[in-house]
Amino acid sequence: MRLATPERETLTLADGTAVVRWRRSTRARRISLRIDPALGEVVITLPTRAGRRAGMMVLHTHADWVARRLRALPEALRFADGARVPVGGKLMTIRHVPDGRFAARLRDDTLEVCGAAEFLPRRVADFLRAEARRMLASRVQEVSQRAGVAAARVSIKDTRSRWGSCSPTRALAFSWRLVMAPDFVADYVVSHEVAHLRHMNHGPGFWSLVDQLTPNRTRAETWLAEQGAGLLRVG
Repeated sequence: MRLATPERETLTLADGTAVVRWRRSTRARRISLRIDPALGEVVITLPTRAGRRAGMMVLHTHADWVARRLRALPEALRFADGARVPVGGKLMTIRHVPDGRFAARLRDDTLEVCGAAEFLPRRVADFLRAEARRMLASRVQEVSQRAGVAAARVSIKDTRSRWGSCSPTRALAFSWRLVMAPDFVADYVVSHEVAHLRHMNHGPGFWSLVDQLTPNRTRAETWLAEQGAGLLRVG
């Protein structure tokens, strides 16, 4: 069976229903199963020669694991008037200000958004992305100076499998969702990627430099493991 990519279907498992997204990969050597926390979906990746039946066998073999992971996902948070969204780890209440003469702004513990109600989600997202770009670019510059390195460029993306990356061309990329995490988390992720500008590996020299650049490694890794999925459920 040849699959178009992506293809979704809702399947009934022992613990209820789940949306399953099938992917085919020419690079995959075995069937893989994962949870997409952003969409709350099960993702099954099939190698070229594997069919849906083989994928279903893997799914049912791991049905209990799938059910536990789906139940553990935080509640999805949509951008709407009255919703509380974290900025720098602090909860801000979204307030719709229809007649405001600005797009969006932080004011005390409120994120004020003007304009028509249908534009509110996009304006909140645009505001958070801009804040992430400003905050992360500034932090990269400060950490890079201390490390004695320089990035070719810094970009902001909506990645779902990693919080940051460093390419062989010395380009750094970060998830905009880091703007919602506490400052010590963003500090660690930036320090991690800046350290890759000197060490394109995870060897002892790399980790030694990371620890020189930030005291937040263990604390941030723990926070991301425990609460990072929640950031993917926002928006």
